[in-house]
Amino acid sequence: MKLVVVIPTLGRCGQVTRLLAHLDRQTRRPDAVIVSAPDPTHVERFPLSSFPVSAIFGPKGLAAQRNSALEAVAGKFDIVTFFDDDFVPADDYLDGIVSAFTAHREWSVVMGRVVLDGATGAGFDWDDALTALAETSQKPPPLPAIIEHVGAYGCNMSIRAAAIGPLRFDERLALYGWQEDIDFTSQMRAHGRCVQLSHLRGVHLGLKSGRVSGERFGYSQIVNPIYLVRKGTVPASFALPLMLRNIAANLFRSLRPEPHVDRRGRLRGNLLAFAHLLRGRVEPEYIVNIQRIRWWP
Repeated sequence: MKLVVVIPTLGRCGQVTRLLAHLDRQTRRPDAVIVSAPDPTHVERFPLSSFPVSAIFGPKGLAAQRNSALEAVAGKFDIVTFFDDDFVPADDYLDGIVSAFTAHREWSVVMGRVVLDGATGAGFDWDDALTALAETSQKPPPLPAIIEHVGAYGCNMSIRAAAIGPLRFDERLALYGWQEDIDFTSQMRAHGRCVQLSHLRGVHLGLKSGRVSGERFGYSQIVNPIYLVRKGTVPASFALPLMLRNIAANLFRSLRPEPHVDRRGRLRGNLLAFAHLLRGRVEPEYIVNIQRIRWWP
């Protein structure tokens, strides 16, 4: 099976270069890698590698950049693997992906286990990632080995290309595109199961550069789940607890914010989103108009 790795990126040239060099360690190397960026300022000269690497440029935004890549690879590969530019896969990750899709024709989406996720904290560096991957390689994977999911975590997700067809990521989920991964892969369940495999490992560094502002992210935390429930791609039982956890965390932690999270900005965005919802506005793309909300210190 032919596999392409797609890496959307924004403002992280050095990180992409390091990830490309790291992919050369895979026991099953990709047949190609596509780096999707808004323009050439977001990439630098690629390192020499054992697989072809190319860059494509198009509209800014995670969903749009994923779509640009899907258009570029359509009809050429059997598996499309999306890695965030700050995801560090174990050396046998792609080998496991190809084996999984070969053995299970009923699977449409596969993701691995994130053994460290810097998105939930201050973030990790490459040394942290390599140490964690080395340590977990000596341990048996946790049970259950296969976990069913509503949708996939976009930092590492692989999709059976034949099932994609005309489906594309929703570009109304603008900029950082929060929950665009769940929206897309939940629709893929019409063609097969969406699963996480415990033996496939990686580390999400959770780099903070290239992220949207606290206000914009806080707005997306509320509006995007409501939009997806109305769209019918995620159940309310998934979206509503997610919203409540986020606003509760922003409310209580805004009293003593973590240095790496703009809790007060997120809370301002949450409140603006609720104000819009009360007026019947469900517009995830509104975040492109948000600069700074000044009615909170």
